Amino acid sequence: MLIAADVVMAAGPNIVGVGTSGLALTNGIVLLAGLRGSDRVKLDRDRSGMLGIGLGILSATADTVLTQISEGSAKISTELIQGGAFGNVPLAGAALALTATIFLFRWKKMIIPSFLGTGAGVIYIQAGGVWAIAPNLVLAGANAIGAL
Repeated sequence: MLIAADVVMAAGPNIVGVGTSGLALTNGIVLLAGLRGSDRVKLDRDRSGMLGIGLGILSATADTVLTQISEGSAKISTELIQGGAFGNVPLAGAALALTATIFLFRWKKMIIPSFLGTGAGVIYIQAGGVWAIAPNLVLAGANAIGAL
């Protein structure tokens, strides 16, 4: 959690002009376009899940209404997994279970892996450790995009 928090703090709310809120908003628009049907954005389970994860990671650093949406998604997802029926599941275990749920099932509605992915992005940051690798990569990529 400390590594992810350090990266989030270093990235801050502004990534060279675009800002994390701008990147999160754009990621959300791309995801919404794919969910609503677009000639340019074709979603399958994997793309939907990955865009959701990216939205969760970016919006966690944006400090906007998107942050509240992604944190709400994360809370719902962790409550379902850590709710007691499965025992004492730590946050890293919830991250693993959520990732398996996103990418192993065949989803007819792409909004489900998108929603779960949005929560997963936040949970990865909260879980830290090996789960912080994905947020660190996304934020490093966002920094690279902002530097262009």
